[in-house]
Amino acid sequence: MAARLKESYVKTVVPRLMKEREYSTVMAVPKLQKVVINMGVGEATQNIKLLDAAREELGRIVGQRPAIRRAKKAIAAFRVREGMPIAATVTLRGDRMYEFCDRLFNVALPRVRDFRGVPQNAFDGRGNYTLGLRDQIIFPEIDYAKVEKLRGMNVTFVTTARTDEESKLLLQYLGMPFRNQ
Repeated sequence: MAARLKESYVKTVVPRLMKEREYSTVMAVPKLQKVVINMGVGEATQNIKLLDAAREELGRIVGQRPAIRRAKKAIAAFRVREGMPIAATVTLRGDRMYEFCDRLFNVALPRVRDFRGVPQNAFDGRGNYTLGLRDQIIFPEIDYAKVEKLRGMNVTFVTTARTDEESKLLLQYLGMPFRNQ
């Protein structure tokens, strides 16, 4: 069974964008390429078990085993040596990506306390959007009683849009709850 958000994209978002932006072909319509979720664990320099816990939680949230990212450079002030494991990251594509976005937009984000929408100024100039989440407990897959420490994460939506305006329209039509300004 295909992801619900993917069906919505094909049936409603593509025709709507083609009509509004006057694209000549369906292939010109921007689409979601991948979603990259990154959870930095700076405390892993002192206690490597924290990285294992973060990796396990991130895996439970996205349904895919995260990769460990290692430090590229040594930074003495942070007690980081080159090659030390410092983060867990996952790249989602295809149906898994659409299912994660559907859960994020409709289940997780509304659970954020005092949620009024996501900021509109987090685009990078090339049509990609990065969203910072303060804690992992907004996802229903995480058991609140078993969480040792609250950890934030970055969720980057990589699109084929050429401009931030096109990307914003795409994400808005997919269901991203942008803040009214």
